[in-house]
Amino acid sequence: MADQAPDKTEQYPTKLTLIGIFLTLLGLNAVRESRHPDQAMVTPFELLLLGLAAYRGGRLVAYDDVGAPLRAPFTRTHADGSGAGQTVDAAGNGPRAVIGELISCPTCAGTWITAGLVYGLRIWPVPVRLLLTILATTGIAELLDGLVETLSWTGRAAREQVGTQEQRKKK
Repeated sequence: MADQAPDKTEQYPTKLTLIGIFLTLLGLNAVRESRHPDQAMVTPFELLLLGLAAYRGGRLVAYDDVGAPLRAPFTRTHADGSGAGQTVDAAGNGPRAVIGELISCPTCAGTWITAGLVYGLRIWPVPVRLLLTILATTGIAELLDGLVETLSWTGRAAREQVGTQEQRKKK
């Protein structure tokens, strides 16, 4: 008999609680910011840093080995179908599975990380700017590493294709 998928409606209370927490924090910070409307917006440079930090922070939590202890109670990691990598999936049921879904998704984790960074910029600006700079810088480095790897693979594939064509011509 095949395993039955868990009833997703059992996860609704946990998901609604997380949504409530997120919106409550948003509301509290919006009220706080409304007292200082001139400070409410982030600068374009901060927006760029936040975007890069969200990218890096989300991947750090969702995929990187250093984040494995955070994920371990809520996720399971297994080889993906290609055999070239690993996949992180939520484990368990109920709240455990919901948290597993949240932290195994780089976009989801990045959203919460970014919210914390935005709120933190107003509450503890100096240490949060340091963290923001670190995450954004490593985000740039990760994007550049991915670009270099892609170009390297593309170049290698092109050389192999030319080599194969040359060998056929010689035959």
